[in-house]
Amino acid sequence: MSTLIKILISLAIYYNFTEFKSEYQSFTQEKTLEQSIKDGQWVYEDFCMRCHLPTGKGVSGVYPPLAQSDWLVDKVDKSIASLKYGLKGEIKVNGETYNNVMPAQGLSDEEIADVMNYIMNSWDNTQEDMITPKQVKAIEQK
Repeated sequence: MSTLIKILISLAIYYNFTEFKSEYQSFTQEKTLEQSIKDGQWVYEDFCMRCHLPTGKGVSGVYPPLAQSDWLVDKVDKSIASLKYGLKGEIKVNGETYNNVMPAQGLSDEEIADVMNYIMNSWDNTQEDMITPKQVKAIEQK
């Protein structure tokens, strides 16, 4: 009888451990690009849309466009850094000069990755390489 109890206890412990491990793996799995884009839309609407507008076209001479932006595509790390640390000073986007201040928004690395994925895949922008929170974390202030 005591052997049967030991087996049942062992099975119960094993079952509980594997169930927990399975839930933990689901929780820590990385997002798909599609999910990141969807989450990034919320971030964009909350933090970016006031200046860059719902169309991503910005305001000429004041807020640079994100739609079809050469600067965004050619300078991905600088784009990430501008979200993470803010941006001031002159930049040239699609041949037009902008010299305004964009303050850091206080976003997490995951929120920055999500909004970058949203921006890079909206308004005729197409970027297949997914920005990850790990990539955002690696960007340092210069």
